[in-house]
Amino acid sequence: MLGWGVWFVSLIENNQVIGDIGFKGKPDSQGTVEVGFGFIPEMHNKGIATESVGAIIEWALSSRKVKKIVAECLIDNLPSIKVLEKLKMTRTGITNGMINWEILNDPNC
Repeated sequence: MLGWGVWFVSLIENNQVIGDIGFKGKPDSQGTVEVGFGFIPEMHNKGIATESVGAIIEWALSSRKVKKIVAECLIDNLPSIKVLEKLKMTRTGITNGMINWEILNDPNC
C-alpha cells in the first residue's frame, strides 16, 4: 500500500529538508495506524508541523481502512504536544514517559 511510510518535508523556496512525517506502517487489522513526525528546531512554532501532520491525518482518515490514528511523544516534548493538541488528538494515557494520543475516524463525516 503506497503512502503508509515516511515523507521528507522541505521548504518550497529552497528545497531544504526541515523534517519528516509519516506512518509507522499501514493500518493494522483493527484499522489503527501510528503517525510520527520530527522537525528541526528552527522550524518550531511556525505552523509547519501542524499543517503537514494535519494533511497526512486528513489523508489517512479518508481511507476506509483507518478507524483510529495514534501517536506518542515524550511528556516534556512541548512542541509535539502543541501540534497534537492543535490537531484535536486526545490524550489517552502515559506509558514509559510517553504521552499516548488518538483520533478516531468518524464514519458520519
